[in-house]
Amino acid sequence: MVFRSYMDIALIEARAARDRGEVPVGAVLVDPQGRVVARDGNRTRERSDPTAHAEVLVIRAACAAAGSERLPGHDLYVTLEPCAFCAGVIAAARIARLYYGASDPKSGGVAHGARVFSHPQAHHVPEVYDGIGAAEAQELLERFFRERR
Repeated sequence: MVFRSYMDIALIEARAARDRGEVPVGAVLVDPQGRVVARDGNRTRERSDPTAHAEVLVIRAACAAAGSERLPGHDLYVTLEPCAFCAGVIAAARIARLYYGASDPKSGGVAHGARVFSHPQAHHVPEVYDGIGAAEAQELLERFFRERR
């Protein structure tokens, strides 16, 4: 089986989030057959909802479509290292593999900060692959915040 990254779609969603005035983070959820089942970007400002992170939105949409709170075998692509909150949702949904682009030393919850999946109480730990599309994701974020300062 040949690996196919879906980070290009996550980056499209991140740019769309930026264009809406949101922090440019995008996510894509792919089922075990390689079909995109959900894609979105941050919508916290648009929805006045601090939980409307890209990862949470795609997991909610996929769970609703599947009629289940769990998504075994699914892959999640996100442009930025998930925060601790999102990492907890990823674990609860039983996502099989997490692919993320840019690291987030300030607010990340996977390789930085809380390191949710390394915690002894983590009830599910996905395979984690970082650095995919990192340069473009990092540039989007840096430009977004630079333009607001």
